[in-house]
Amino acid sequence: MQKGNKSYQLIKEDYQTKARIGILHTAHGTINTPVFMPVGTYATVKTCTPRDLEELGAEIILGNAYHLYLRPGHNIIKKCGGLHKFMAWQKTILTDSGGFQIFSLGENRELREEGALFKSVIDGSKHFFSPERDIEIQNAIGADIIMNFDECTPYPCDYEYAKNSMELTSRWAKRCKSSHNGEQMLFGIIQGSTYLDLRQKSAEDMMEIGFDGYALGGLSVGEEKEIMYNVIGYITPFLPKNKPRYLMGVGTPENIVEAVSLGIDMFDCVMPTRNARNGSLFTSEGMLKIKNAQYKRDFTPLDPKCLCYTCANFTRAYLRHLFMVNEILAHRMHTIHNLHFYLSLMRGIRWAINSNNFFKMKNDISGLVDVGQRTKD
Repeated sequence: MQKGNKSYQLIKEDYQTKARIGILHTAHGTINTPVFMPVGTYATVKTCTPRDLEELGAEIILGNAYHLYLRPGHNIIKKCGGLHKFMAWQKTILTDSGGFQIFSLGENRELREEGALFKSVIDGSKHFFSPERDIEIQNAIGADIIMNFDECTPYPCDYEYAKNSMELTSRWAKRCKSSHNGEQMLFGIIQGSTYLDLRQKSAEDMMEIGFDGYALGGLSVGEEKEIMYNVIGYITPFLPKNKPRYLMGVGTPENIVEAVSLGIDMFDCVMPTRNARNGSLFTSEGMLKIKNAQYKRDFTPLDPKCLCYTCANFTRAYLRHLFMVNEILAHRMHTIHNLHFYLSLMRGIRWAINSNNFFKMKNDISGLVDVGQRTKD
């Protein structure tokens, strides 16, 4: 991993919303923002090769330190020369710290001031992550962007729980920053549940510590979307303009467009890949459920407006047949299509902001996708 060459460059702000476009510089290339990061939890975006992702226009993908620590082990990845070499992906990678995954373990984890004790989802063995240990693991994995170790609060939770959790995350963040080797970009995670004063205090704490970017965690965990938007809209004005802003684990195309209008730059979500494996496809005409009987004799593409490989070569009838007989090719073709939809949406968003059309187009998802398919940054 090369030192230096780590910065965010703000290019333009929309004059009617808080939307903005920029360039994030990392050791493995530049990323045009706003950006969607396909999720590659186990060092692979399910069913896709790195060449697929490059052809789709992905500039950055996401891995997960918790899962990579359990399998195959961070030391194996380090011995290979880092995650880029291990998975043959030469563009930018971000790794999540695993805080959300540990949160999701429920009774199988125990939080302490020192860190988190948890049981493996694989074999029940006990493991311990301190902030220092988590950063050590992420340093060994070698992603370009890594996250501080945090506690993700559940929803709903009472004020005192959220306050104590936020303060613990701030103390852990200081320890993460102190133990980081400086070779990768390190992002701080803002917590505080749905309480705006706690969110503001968390943001102030993170900025005082000083990170290369700032993430909003603990959202899209069950709260209504209006509550999520309220938190985002409240907190982004407090964040520095010269640093990237990352909304973790969100979301639907509508969520993304709204969050962009509120000033967010980076997104990740399993939705396009998970939905693809379940036969749910994003199209310009809305969600398409490929298993529905109406598509058995439908010899049109998934989306007549789509320019992806799947739509250019296969019909709904054929894709339905593959899905119903559980052929792996169905999952692959669906994933390519859904990721194409999301990445085209982001290109369309960037074009709209750059051409002063974002406010006009932000409620027309299909229009943004259509523009994005025909636009290069």
